[in-house]
Amino acid sequence: MKILQRFVLVISLLVPFSAQAELLWEFTLHTRYMALGDSLTAGYGAVPATEGYVYLLYRSGVFDAVPGTILSNAGVPSATTQHVLHHQVPQAIEAFQPDVITLSVGGNDILRILSCADPNQVLLEFASNLTQILGQVRASLPSARIYISNFYTIAEIPGADFAVPVFNSVLATVASAYDVPVADVYSAFQGKQGLLLIKRHGADQLEVHPTNAGHRAIAAAFKAVIE
Repeated sequence: MKILQRFVLVISLLVPFSAQAELLWEFTLHTRYMALGDSLTAGYGAVPATEGYVYLLYRSGVFDAVPGTILSNAGVPSATTQHVLHHQVPQAIEAFQPDVITLSVGGNDILRILSCADPNQVLLEFASNLTQILGQVRASLPSARIYISNFYTIAEIPGADFAVPVFNSVLATVASAYDVPVADVYSAFQGKQGLLLIKRHGADQLEVHPTNAGHRAIAAAFKAVIE
């Protein structure tokens, strides 16, 4: 107990109370931006990853000036809507409590269909998880601004041109129920060249990630519903 008391005393001497108060004041006045989602959120495909769309939005000052913005990127490659619901949403509502949230998730749910998962079951689980994600965030952070992106399709992947519009329709319905604007990434990618790594010579046949140009297109789609 005496050791703990001495530790607290030393810390209090090293960091004056006024400095502690200033740190708290700065945190509460800054705009807190949190990005939830999968590999797209994490910046996968961009070189370097800090050229991913989340970092582009942050640096553009679309939410607030860069010095006035605190960024937390919670994106994890391979994350599904279930992962976001159970692991990322609690971080948002229990700890960081962001003022702004962007969400890109569901691509890995769709890819489960390629592993012979039942499409109807995957779609139902996606709808349920997304409903809970937005519902919990809205209930716990009622003043937070939330934006979600829909999915681009990849013609080279069998069935994608059919499945993606169906998932986008469900996403739009759920987002509308919680008054969440949808960044139309689907349209931003349709008919465009140079946005997907799969288009490059020698790319893996299941390479689903965007290039640097693709991440810029995603950022632009978000900005279109933010500004």
